[in-house]
Amino acid sequence: MDSFLQLVKNRRSIRKYLDMPVEQEKIDAVLRAALMSPSSKRTNGWEFITVRDRDMLRRLADCREMGSRFVADAPAAIVVCADTAKSDVWFEDASIAATFIQLAAADLGLGTCWVQVYKRMHTATETAGDYIRSLLGIPEGIEVLNIITIGYKDEERKPYDEEKLMYDKIHSERF
Repeated sequence: MDSFLQLVKNRRSIRKYLDMPVEQEKIDAVLRAALMSPSSKRTNGWEFITVRDRDMLRRLADCREMGSRFVADAPAAIVVCADTAKSDVWFEDASIAATFIQLAAADLGLGTCWVQVYKRMHTATETAGDYIRSLLGIPEGIEVLNIITIGYKDEERKPYDEEKLMYDKIHSERF
């Protein structure tokens, strides 16, 4: 990529991946980027769980009633969590780290997709976060924010068309 702005313009959500593993060095680099993400008062409340096991990916794909089936076909996923006792803004801190994961992956030529878990339901009586907590042995007090699938792209998405951006969402001095 030529620049950060080019990276942002070309980074798109990818839900189809080639059937090939992601090198451990690339996963490590993506996770290093997450560890360098800003957090409130440097509390670093986030936690990251890398999943490559095919059976576990299939089980994670069942975390929500709709919209997460493609997790089963990803070569890897990173579950982003946070210790809610460390910061009252754990959600924001974990979201920033998740975004760093996606941008670092794009910079390495990988595709990603954010699968929302927080405030989503697995069943009528069990949250997606509780379902994932039981699957992965996540302790109480650690909240699951999302799953980020990661792998080599098996689909191409057009870059954002800058002419079609919603510039009316930008305000100067006042709303």
